[in-house]
Amino acid sequence: MLFDAVLDAQGLLCPEPVMMLHVEMRKLKGGEVLKVLATDPSTTRDIPKFCQFLGHTLEKTEQDESVYTYWIVKKQK
Repeated sequence: MLFDAVLDAQGLLCPEPVMMLHVEMRKLKGGEVLKVLATDPSTTRDIPKFCQFLGHTLEKTEQDESVYTYWIVKKQK
């Protein structure tokens, strides 16, 4: 899947990945895609809730061993 920016949060633990995600999403325009790489299993709960709460679309998720990858589409204003 195509993306406009990447957030590498590998090695970081809750709440850091979601805090960094919030900052990165502010930099994007509506409709742009952020690819997030994380190793903290709590992101499987936290990132979907973040998207639901703020209205962003969690387009796709993948797990490859201990790396979780998320593609998030920023909501249109």
